[in-house]
Amino acid sequence: MEFSPFNNVIKLCLQGMNMEDKNIPEEAERLFLQAWEEAADDHEKFLAAHYVSRHQKTPADCLKWLETSLRFALKINDDTVKSALPSLYLNISKCYEELGDIEMSKKNSGLALLLQNHPSDKGPFYHGTKADLQIGDLLTAGGTSNYKSELKMNHIYFTALINGAGLAAALAKGDGAERVYIVEPTGIYENDPNVTDKKFPGNPTRSYRSEMPLKIIGEAKEWAKPSPEDLQKFREKLDDSKGEIIN
Repeated sequence: MEFSPFNNVIKLCLQGMNMEDKNIPEEAERLFLQAWEEAADDHEKFLAAHYVSRHQKTPADCLKWLETSLRFALKINDDTVKSALPSLYLNISKCYEELGDIEMSKKNSGLALLLQNHPSDKGPFYHGTKADLQIGDLLTAGGTSNYKSELKMNHIYFTALINGAGLAAALAKGDGAERVYIVEPTGIYENDPNVTDKKFPGNPTRSYRSEMPLKIIGEAKEWAKPSPEDLQKFREKLDDSKGEIIN
């Protein structure tokens, strides 16, 4: 299941988060409840319940919504959702701790730790760029960030979503053609901390990074390209971003 910011339930969640940023919690809660009411499948229900939980007044009510979110998450055999399980279990653990159930708190914190540092995603993986490369070439860390020209990257980044790699190619610096390469990690990799458990639970964009090279094993020829309008919105968002890149 590919994460899409254009999904209506996800749009409502984004609007709710915007209200949280503006310190209007009542409107945020209304939007999250609307997302829950409109959720039509397990993935949408998992997301909406997660956000509704953030506006509960008691640990018991928060726990109820978190466990609802977990119930739907466990129904889905999808790496986008699996990446959210550590934070779900950790938040459930905190609720049990507040309720005085130390045994259940430890059980859930143990599950969170077990899943936290072991991405289950097996790909295929993609890297978007404007560089003209060949099959067998290695992509290595040490390049300049596409988003902050003064920053030298200690990791090489990639994704399991071809359209996400296509967006990265469109945003990449340079005048060359947009290229999406199929890549294979040559060493261990981890969830990209710049996107994991930020706005959305887990790693919905299935974005990863590694200190080890990526080997190019092929090139994708087709992906959904963003419209000029959407691309401009992404560029403006990057220009306005005040967040620090975790490198």
